Amino acid sequence: MTTVSEFHGKWALVTGGSSGIGVALARELAKHGAKLILTARRKDRLQAVADELTAGGTEVRIVAADLMDPNAPQAIYDATEGAGLTVDILVNNAGLGQYGYMHTSDAAQELGQIRVNCEAMVHLSRLFVPKMVERKRGWVLVLASTASFQPVPFLTTYAATKAFDRFFALGLAEEVAPFGVKVTALCPASTESEFFEVAGASRFRAMGVQSAEEVARIGVNALARGKRTIMPNFNANSTAFLARFLPVRLITYIVAKAARPK
Repeated sequence: MTTVSEFHGKWALVTGGSSGIGVALARELAKHGAKLILTARRKDRLQAVADELTAGGTEVRIVAADLMDPNAPQAIYDATEGAGLTVDILVNNAGLGQYGYMHTSDAAQELGQIRVNCEAMVHLSRLFVPKMVERKRGWVLVLASTASFQPVPFLTTYAATKAFDRFFALGLAEEVAPFGVKVTALCPASTESEFFEVAGASRFRAMGVQSAEEVARIGVNALARGKRTIMPNFNANSTAFLARFLPVRLITYIVAKAARPK
């Protein structure tokens, strides 16, 4: 079993590295001596995070890219592993959400969740994992969610994409384990980030949120240990366990009643 000390001196690529959980994961990896490649849409935000981490002694590169663009994963690869950097740690953190009635929501945002949360995540994994397998060393962190354990009315597409992410991570973990590559699905509950504003789901913040720093600390430690699924919130862990035994129709009824837009 490896520990976070294994991350020292290794390049870690963090998508969505300009805010929220992505920044927290970058800081946590930097704390353990990793070198960082941060990618996101907003170059100014990326540069601000890079400047902060560089001031603390971390070597940082930035790659501005929008994962809504199907060509972005290849561009990120070409600028990193393709340019001679050995990326040992891939953090598929970038994600989108949309709260509300699916039939009246913005269609581009609904489809964008699939593009970013699923397609780009798979594409990046397909690009970077082969070299990890070849080197017989590597770590992949996939940001899933506690929403991946049951359908979530009014976050319908988001929850479905996160179920995809979690199952992808679990399947990939088994495939690459013989080659020394570890894959972890990180399944946070509500976490302090920009997600609420982007998804239009600010009302969920009132239900209580976990700090991004705590989620990152637990997630990075789980990745180092090779734990395949980690839920950093105890209450959410209990809820996910109960969801295994309750009828789906009952779960969706309860969730819809609590989450229905006013």
